[in-house]
Amino acid sequence: MSLLLDHQFNELPPDKSINTKFFLETVSFLPPFFDCLGSKVFAFIKSDINGNIRKIRAVYDKDPEKSVTLQDILEAEREAHGAEWPKVGATLALMWLKRGLRFMQILLQSLVDGDRDENHPNLIRVNVTKAYDQALKDYHGWIVQKIFQAALIAAPYRSNFLKALSKGEEVKEEECLENMRQFLVNFTPTVDAIYEMYTNLNAELDYTA
Repeated sequence: MSLLLDHQFNELPPDKSINTKFFLETVSFLPPFFDCLGSKVFAFIKSDINGNIRKIRAVYDKDPEKSVTLQDILEAEREAHGAEWPKVGATLALMWLKRGLRFMQILLQSLVDGDRDENHPNLIRVNVTKAYDQALKDYHGWIVQKIFQAALIAAPYRSNFLKALSKGEEVKEEECLENMRQFLVNFTPTVDAIYEMYTNLNAELDYTA
């Protein structure tokens, strides 16, 4: 069984609201994905995602009735801070979490789309680089960018990555790619909805690592 298909995201309702409880339950199973990338540098993203999930869950657990959707949590935090977005709590945690999820989404979509280095077809460096450049690079300072550039060079072989996603089983590449497509069906709209929510609420904070 694919690591990605063990816990899939639900289809969003027409209003694109995201149920907090289900979101937290599902997203909490994603951090092991970054173990499949091999390099210890990606453990940084994994740790960041775990930490942000914990912060959002702490806010939810404090008052579930007022935190039914992710937007409920953001709006409550803004109201509690005098109509300004706080640089703490779930607002900041979800801002960073969505970037890690976007990295994952772009990487998987790039693989599904068939992006590859023709000179090194069994490497996923081009896919990981695309994901990092589009999802995280702009939010990292110079030092962190240099660290990740080194990690991109050490990205695993395509075959090893796909095997890791398949929990060590020998699975045909097309089957792995089909699992990715299936996972992305609801994952991509969920990530898009979080970005759209931040845009609509003007909640994006000027903050880099």
